Amino acid sequence: MLRAMLNVRRTTPIAALLLLGAFLLSGCGGSAETLSDAGAPAEAKGPPNIVILFADDMGYGDLSSYGHPSIQTPHLDRLADQGVRFTSFVTGSWCVPSRTQLLTGRYMPRVDFGGGTGSDGTGGLPDRELTLAEALNNVGYSTHMLGKWHLGYMEDRFLPPNQGFDTWYGTPYSNDYRKPWVQTEEPLALFEGTEIVEHPINQNRLTTGYTERAVERIEVESQTEEPFLLYLAYNMPHLPVRTAERFRGRSSAGLYGDVIEAIDWSVGEVLGALEAQGVADNTIVFFASDNGPWLGLPDRMRQEGNKPWHAGSPGPLRGYKATSYEGGPRVPAMLRWPGRIPAGVNTDGLAAAPDVYRTLLNAAGADEPDHALDGHDLMPWLTGAVDTTPRERYFYFRGELEAMREGPWKLRLASGAPELFNLQLDIGERFNRASEHPEIVERMRQQMEQFAAEVGTEIADDVVVTDAIEGYD
Repeated sequence: MLRAMLNVRRTTPIAALLLLGAFLLSGCGGSAETLSDAGAPAEAKGPPNIVILFADDMGYGDLSSYGHPSIQTPHLDRLADQGVRFTSFVTGSWCVPSRTQLLTGRYMPRVDFGGGTGSDGTGGLPDRELTLAEALNNVGYSTHMLGKWHLGYMEDRFLPPNQGFDTWYGTPYSNDYRKPWVQTEEPLALFEGTEIVEHPINQNRLTTGYTERAVERIEVESQTEEPFLLYLAYNMPHLPVRTAERFRGRSSAGLYGDVIEAIDWSVGEVLGALEAQGVADNTIVFFASDNGPWLGLPDRMRQEGNKPWHAGSPGPLRGYKATSYEGGPRVPAMLRWPGRIPAGVNTDGLAAAPDVYRTLLNAAGADEPDHALDGHDLMPWLTGAVDTTPRERYFYFRGELEAMREGPWKLRLASGAPELFNLQLDIGERFNRASEHPEIVERMRQQMEQFAAEVGTEIADDVVVTDAIEGYD
C-alpha cells in the first residue's frame, strides 16, 4: 500500500490555575490507595476536552518525578503535581497491545486483528471494535490524532481517519520499520489523513512537528462550541532516538536524556496552549508510556548509530519491554482534571490502560460498546467518592497469558516454575514466594486458566523472550 502511494505529491497540510487549596491531601503523598478527603466535585462545565499524551518505550524510571537523577522533566513533574501520579499503572508490554488497551478498553487476545500491524502486516482493528475516538465522535466530540498509530495500515479502513479520528498526521507504525533495522520494502512515511505527505521522514523533527500541530489544534478547537479529543502518540523514545538540534546536549544523560527532555518540552507546550486558550480547567490530561524501555537490544537494532544505552530505565523494576516482569508493563502515568480530581496525589493503587478507555467514555457521557470490556471507571476513586481502586487484578499477556496480579500478589508462570511475588513488599520481583504460599499459587493459577479460556488463548509456561511477537508486531 505505502509503496503505491509514493506517487502522491507532498501536501501542505497557566491562565487557569488549579484549585489546589480545596483539594490538597494532607501530606500530599496520600496513602497507598486512598484518594478521598478531596471535597465535593466542582460543578460540571459541560463535557470535558480530553488530551492523551502517549510516549513510546519510556521507562518507569525516566522522569525526574519517578526518580531519575539526571534527566530533568519539570513540565511532566508539574502535570503530576496538579493531579494524580500513579506508581502502579500497567499496560501491554509492547506497542500493539498497549494501544489496543487504551483505544478499545480490551486485552489484545479479545481483538482479532487478522495479521500483523507493522510494515508488510495485513491486519488491523476490525470494524466491530468501538475505538475511543468513535465513541466520543458519537456524542459530538471533534477527534484528532498526531503521531504513531500501529493498529493497522495496509487497508485504508484500518487507518485513524476510518477509526473515528477526524484528522491524523503521523506514522502508521514504529520509527524503526525501515532498513537496516527491519527488512521491508515498505516506506517509513508520514501520513496526513490517508495520504503520504513526507518520505523519507526527518525523524529529528517528529516531536517538534507534532507539538506545533498540537498547539495549533488546541487553538482552533478552543474557539468552537464542541469538546475535543487530542491524542498525541509520540514516536520517541523508541529507537532510533532522534531529536531537534536545539535539544541536543541539553541533558547530562546523553542523547536519550535529550530526547526525554524534548518530550517534556512538548508536554509543556501543550499544557501552555490549554491555559492560554482558557480551557485547561475543563480538560482531562492523561500522560503515560506505552510500555517500558527496550533493553537487551536485538542484533538487528545494533547498527546505524543505535547504542544499547539509547534506551531508558525501568527504575527499581525487573524486566523491560516485551517481558511480563514489571519493567515491561508498569509505566509512568499521571492524570489531571482541575476541580474534579485532587492535586498532589501519589497513589500505588492498581490502574491499567483499559481503565482509561472506560473512564474517559463515562466522563464524556459516551455509550460503551455492547461487548466485554476489561477496564473500570476510575473516576469515583480519583475524585475521592470511594476509597480504593476498582481494579482488583490485571492479566499480563504476551500472546498467551503469562502472569496475573491480584492485590499485592503477582503470579508469573512464563518461566516454567511458578514465580509468586508480593509487589507491595518486593517491587523488584527479587523474591519468589511460591513455595511459601502454594494455596495462593493454586488459586491464582485457576483464575488464569479460566480467564485465558474466556479470551481465547492459553497459559504460557515456558517462554523465551524474542525480538518480536509473531502476528502482532
